Amino acid sequence: MIVRDTPHSFRLFFILRGSVLPLIYGKILFITLLGVAVSVAQHFYPKVFPDFTLAPVALFGVALSLFLGFRNNASYDRWWEGRKQWGQLVVASRSLSHQLVSYIDGSEKAGADAQKYAIKLSIAFVHALRHKLRNTDAWPDIQGYVTEQDTPFLREANSLPDAILRLIAQKLGQCREQHLLSDILQVSLHEQITAMAEVQAACERIQTTPLPFAYMLLVQRTAYLYCFILPFGIVASQGLVTPLFSAIIAYTFFGLDALSEELAAPFGLSANHLPLHAISRTIEINLLDILGEKPLPDPIEAQNHRLA
Repeated sequence: MIVRDTPHSFRLFFILRGSVLPLIYGKILFITLLGVAVSVAQHFYPKVFPDFTLAPVALFGVALSLFLGFRNNASYDRWWEGRKQWGQLVVASRSLSHQLVSYIDGSEKAGADAQKYAIKLSIAFVHALRHKLRNTDAWPDIQGYVTEQDTPFLREANSLPDAILRLIAQKLGQCREQHLLSDILQVSLHEQITAMAEVQAACERIQTTPLPFAYMLLVQRTAYLYCFILPFGIVASQGLVTPLFSAIIAYTFFGLDALSEELAAPFGLSANHLPLHAISRTIEINLLDILGEKPLPDPIEAQNHRLA
């Protein structure tokens, strides 16, 4: 995710980091060159391009704008829903850790060990969920928070985050059997585990349910067709500035299409995706602080205005 102050209005034209321009410059260049060819041909052979009314082009552009607007809103809703779910994960993991140190008697070794075990597994869950959503290897981040006894079970698990929650729930059951935790307090702790599981399910729903392909195909085809016919529709009225207008409009439509495609998959690794690594590190620091462990890891800082 790009994090930066709003730059001076003139500098906005030269910012590339976080812009979709690198993704679409080839398309813009093609439309610009097409506009150059059409305008040059019209200049030397004006009879080839009779005067067209701009009404059909304008109506086509309005329809395309509506399509892109709907798609952009749907994509942003997915992006924002992903961010809300990770915000809820921050709340649930902190609440679980606070309750663990408050409800389980830590004056005895068994209670203190149970607190440490469950909180460290909560940290492992956060990292495991991030890596699952990004299809990357979670073990470098979680191996310091799981025990050797649990490692074989977790490595064989079909869903690593779900397996970690299962271990936390089992530990709470053991605490109840050892009279370190009452029935009522165990229910309260399980509510936080359920909240974490709900976050996982919601994120998996976003990841595995993309926007309908037919809708995406319709929008992209319409954008390509419109930008392709645009120079022919405006060359009679715009003349030699046709390439400039064509490039600006192509940037707008192709840019909205590319941005919508990025936002629709919010858990990826591009500049406009959610900063899951930074959020995970924040939770990790918070939970280790609750345990009283020192030193704490450093928070993830933005590099060149990009927060991973």
